Amino acid sequence: MKFSIIVPVYNRPAEAGELLESLSRQSFTDFEVVMVDDGSTETCEEVCRQYASKMPVRYFFKPNSGPGATRNYAAEKSQGEYLIILDSDVVLPETYLQVTAEELSHKDSDAFGGPDSAHESFTDMQKAISYSMTSFFTTGGIRGGKKKLDKFYPRSFNLGCKAEVFKALGGFSDMRFGEDIDFSIRVFKNNYSCRLFPESWVWHKRRTDLKKFFKQVYNSGIARINLYKKYPESLKVVHLLPMFFTLGTLACIIASLLCFVIAFYIYSVYIMRDNSGMLYEMMGTYGVMRYLGLAAIAISPLVLYSLLLCADSSVRNKSLKIGIYSIAAAFTQLVGYGFGFIHAWWGRCVLGKGELEAFKNTFYK
Repeated sequence: MKFSIIVPVYNRPAEAGELLESLSRQSFTDFEVVMVDDGSTETCEEVCRQYASKMPVRYFFKPNSGPGATRNYAAEKSQGEYLIILDSDVVLPETYLQVTAEELSHKDSDAFGGPDSAHESFTDMQKAISYSMTSFFTTGGIRGGKKKLDKFYPRSFNLGCKAEVFKALGGFSDMRFGEDIDFSIRVFKNNYSCRLFPESWVWHKRRTDLKKFFKQVYNSGIARINLYKKYPESLKVVHLLPMFFTLGTLACIIASLLCFVIAFYIYSVYIMRDNSGMLYEMMGTYGVMRYLGLAAIAISPLVLYSLLLCADSSVRNKSLKIGIYSIAAAFTQLVGYGFGFIHAWWGRCVLGKGELEAFKNTFYK
C-alpha cells in the first residue's frame, strides 16, 4: 500500500465527514485511512462506518493524550509505505494524492508537505484568516511559499513522511504545541530529505473567529521559544518579525495617543480660555496642528500596512469585505504570536522557568 492517511480527531465528526468525503473522491486510490478519536465525547465512528464501503477506513478510539501522541498511535496501526498526516479540518482536492505520488516518483523524499488555501465555501472570516496565515506580507508565505527566509518545515495539517523514517525518529514528541515543527527539525538534524510539494495543497478551515485565532497564534509564539530552548539554532530572523511588529505597533499607538493628548492640552490652555488673546490663540492653533500632524505621522506606518493588506487580500479574494477582515486577521496573527513569544521569552529565558512551570495556567489548559 502506498499511503496511510493519519487523522487525529477530537469532537469534530462533521469535519471528519467532509475530509472523508474528499478522500473518497481521490483519483489515486492506493491508500488507507486511519482515523483515531482522541477521547472525544462526540465520536466519528458512525461517519467512518458510512465510508467503509467506499475506501479502506479503520477507526480507533483512545483516551485523550493530545494530537502528537494520537498521530503516533495511528502510525503504529498503519500499513502504508508513506504516512500522510492531516488535520481533521482540512478538505482535499481530487488530485491531491495523485500529485503527491507523482512528486515522489519524480524525486523521492523522506519527508514532505504542502501549502493550504481557502475553499470558496469558507466564511469570509475563515478566508481572511487563511489569507493571513499564507500571505507573504504576514510572514506566512515567507516560510511556506516560493519566497522564503527559512527552510520549509511541514506542518501537521499537511505533512508526509516515509513510515520507516517516522519510526526511526520516534514519531512526534510530547510537546503541547509546536510538535510538528519539532518533528521537522529532527528530520533535518538526522540528515533526511524534506521538500515542499507546491501542488499538494489542501483546503484548511483553521479557526472560525478572531478570539480562537488569537489563542492559536499566541500558543504558537510560546511554542517557538520552547523550540528554541530545545534547538537554539532553530530560531531564525523570520521568527522574530512578529515580535518586532508587535513592539512597533505598540510604539506607534502610544506615540500617536501621546501626541493627541498634548494637542488637546494645548487646545484647552491656549484656545479655550476666553482671555487668552489673539497671540495665545495663534500659538495654540499652531501647537494643535503640529501635534496632530505628529500623531498622524506616528500612526501612518500602521495605516499604510493596513491598506497594503486590504488591497492585496481584496484582489486575491475578489472581495473588499474579506480585504477589510484580513486587516483584523493579520494584526491578530502577528500581535498574538508576538505577545506569546514575548511571554515565553520572559518566562523561560529571563526567569529561567521550565516549560510546564511557565505555562501550566494558560498553555496547557
